[in-house]
Amino acid sequence: MRIALTIDTELAGHVADPGNPARQLDALAAAGAPATFFVQGRWAGAYPELARRIVAEGHRLGNHSYHHAPLAMMTNDGIRHTVQRAEETLTKITGIDPRPWFRCPYGDGENDPRVLGMLAELGYRNVGWEVAPEDWTDGRDADDLVETIVAGAVAAGGGARVLLHSWPDVTATTLPRIIARLREAGAELVRVDELEG
Repeated sequence: MRIALTIDTELAGHVADPGNPARQLDALAAAGAPATFFVQGRWAGAYPELARRIVAEGHRLGNHSYHHAPLAMMTNDGIRHTVQRAEETLTKITGIDPRPWFRCPYGDGENDPRVLGMLAELGYRNVGWEVAPEDWTDGRDADDLVETIVAGAVAAGGGARVLLHSWPDVTATTLPRIIARLREAGAELVRVDELEG
């Protein structure tokens, strides 16, 4: 059962400890676990050291747009601008081209032929998810978060992509448990490129 932990790495949507992304990287390093980080361009510009750390520690880098706005609401030029600006920012900061991996902000546009066509034109493929435990929700219960992720991954029967976020307190505190419980359930943790080829 191969499972990819994917972490949307963006400016916080709610009040949260600013040290959470670093704590997540610490947890992944301690467990020897890989992840795929879909990084917002503005976040990388604000936290270049952390963006560089993501790639230095062997995680896969993906593009999460520059402004983190719904792509389906944008014109083609708007999509091109936010995707390319993020790509340029990520490449300049990390030395790594994030192509072909992309995640639409909010999942918006992932089933929109126009959005997907624009992404393909720019050299990207959108990466969705099978397990979305809504770790961003205010007051998210830690025990339920862990169990929702494990149950969802097991139900998917392998090949599941788990959607997490870089900023919620609950995600930073439970990530070691999430990794341990997935492994106890028989999961091999891999990057998205190892899952999708």
